[in-house]
Amino acid sequence: MNGKKIIKEEFILEGLSCADCAGKIERQVNQLPEVSEANLNFASQKLKIKVDNSNKLASVVEEAKKLVKDIEPGVEIREEVNDQSHEGHSHSHSDNDNLKSEFMRLGAGSIFFIAALFLDLNLWGEWALYGIAYLTIGGKVLSKSAKNISRGQIFDENFLMTIATIGAFAIQEFPEGVAVMLFYEIGELFQDIAVNRSRRSIKSLMDIRPDYANLKRDGQVEEVGPEQVEIGDIIVVKPGEKVPLDGEVIEGESMLDTSALTGESVPRKVEPGEEVLSGSINQDGLLTIKVTSDFAESTVNKILDLVENAASEKAPTENFITKFARYYTPVVVFGALALATIPPLVISGATFSDWIYRALIFLVVSCPCALVVSIPLGFFGGIGSASKQGVLVKGGNYLEALNSVKTVVMDKTGTLTEGTFEVAKLVPEDKWSKDELLKLAAQAETNSNHPIAESILRAYDGEKINTEEIDSYQEIAGHGLQVVVDSKEILAGNHKLMEKEEIKYPTTKESGTVIHVAYDGEYVGYILISDKIKDDAAAAISGLRELGVEQLVMLTGDNERVAKSVASELDLDKYYAELLPDDKVTQVEELIRDRDENDKLVFVGDGINDAPVLARSDIGVAMGGLGSDAAIEAADVVLMKDKPSNLVDAINVAKFTRNIVWQNIALAFIVKGVVLAMGAFGMATMWEAVFADVGVALIAVLNAMRITRAKF
Repeated sequence: MNGKKIIKEEFILEGLSCADCAGKIERQVNQLPEVSEANLNFASQKLKIKVDNSNKLASVVEEAKKLVKDIEPGVEIREEVNDQSHEGHSHSHSDNDNLKSEFMRLGAGSIFFIAALFLDLNLWGEWALYGIAYLTIGGKVLSKSAKNISRGQIFDENFLMTIATIGAFAIQEFPEGVAVMLFYEIGELFQDIAVNRSRRSIKSLMDIRPDYANLKRDGQVEEVGPEQVEIGDIIVVKPGEKVPLDGEVIEGESMLDTSALTGESVPRKVEPGEEVLSGSINQDGLLTIKVTSDFAESTVNKILDLVENAASEKAPTENFITKFARYYTPVVVFGALALATIPPLVISGATFSDWIYRALIFLVVSCPCALVVSIPLGFFGGIGSASKQGVLVKGGNYLEALNSVKTVVMDKTGTLTEGTFEVAKLVPEDKWSKDELLKLAAQAETNSNHPIAESILRAYDGEKINTEEIDSYQEIAGHGLQVVVDSKEILAGNHKLMEKEEIKYPTTKESGTVIHVAYDGEYVGYILISDKIKDDAAAAISGLRELGVEQLVMLTGDNERVAKSVASELDLDKYYAELLPDDKVTQVEELIRDRDENDKLVFVGDGINDAPVLARSDIGVAMGGLGSDAAIEAADVVLMKDKPSNLVDAINVAKFTRNIVWQNIALAFIVKGVVLAMGAFGMATMWEAVFADVGVALIAVLNAMRITRAKF
């Protein structure tokens, strides 16, 4: 033991506005000796650290905090806590105070700048007045640059602006030196405002965390934090309040708005005995609820964790831009150095002041802010927007992969069909009655929780089955049940079970699931179980085809006739029937081998037996946020509404997000490329350079915000 185990710590970095700095923080915290993994989500401002040795946690946390302060001194670090009831309020006050102080500082600097422009001054007067304006406006940038250089962190936006503006002063271009710094700072300020607005917009999509719970104790109702409530406690939820924890209604009736959890707009009626989920909103009645899970394990907390942790799985585009930005800036800096020194030496009549000015334009343009800020916001916005549709995507990498889906493989029961089975027909042999057939099947199925077993037990309304009479019970995977009652063997299962036990049975062409029953070695008859195709299954299939999915395949453990009937009705390309869980994995692996290298295969399933296939596929999609925990854990995408058509919504969000991200990439590269070329040929000034930097970054951030407002 020795205190060694993986332990996680989370922090909020308030005021983190530099995406490039966020990348530096993440890289340097990851390099700390005891850190197994560190992830900094720029969009949510969360730093998550995993430590190998819990005894070293305190020292690692202190080191991480020191690194954050070194790289971004203005950032406030605080530990992540569940109680967020006042968080937004305090944030808005601090944001407003910061904005006021920034505008006052820039306003004061602008007054000196305007005075210098219009007053008739000698050289020393210009130096003085422009110098005061420059230091007032650009003091923060100069300070950050000096600190970063002292720590060996040279190539960042502060260094670029410092060199560019000091260079402008060196060649006595005072107005442009101050103007570049002024418009850079104004652009950064508006960019920060846009980034914060985008963050608030994204967070509002997931604003489902309850602030309090009304705990009923000794006849009194007390308002407490949800994390203080324990399993078995009784809580009261009034009209208009959020349900704070998962539980069972023990008193009262009401309509619940579950749209925040599932995206489903139609309210759901609940009454005593029914389950309610945290994050739902109670619309009209007073509900008394018995809590069935603590806050850490509640549905609302799981959803928030899934969405908030999604940003740790970065999309390939994000990773590429992060690496690109690290090398792009130094290359441009050395290119600017070459531009400033080589042409005056080799071109007759060329002056150093002219080529230094062109080099300074290079430096201003080279900052990759537009890319490193807008792209993470774009993917995080896409994940947030998908959650609003009732689709939880566990990472930007999966959101991006959804754009390349060419094969969709679906489980049948619970995915394409309702999974709510009903007994459609009882067909006993001549010497047996329907009641006897159903009773024997009910005795065999009484200890099973399979949907088929539940349908048989619902149909059986005879005398209560005495479970003490059952001597043995065995489930045979892919076959059925073998049960001994009063020393007599009952078999209930498919034709494979009958063949295995060498019992003759009649062949049937019924469309549905056929359960054969045998008693003491004698065939008794069969029960036909029917399952209904989901209402939106056909729409899901046609929607996927419209999105460019080339192959739609169904896998099922059901018999050939049922599989063929469902596949024919839904117009699927292929189906594979009578598969065991291992067979499904094998079949998916074959389909993966047959597809093109860049195409992705999606598997959609809902049960615990689908977990291995979900994990093996390129993108695993679990049906139903309330389904099997194992399936949700293994899946990369979760469809909360339990509707296959939500997969179409997920792909639409993915495609829209990709379009926005690539629009921003194209905008940044084209504008920067054009201005760099113009600067090199002496056709651009510092004004165009500032637009190519902060102007493009601001436009890119505003464009990324469109994702959170888009309708799908």
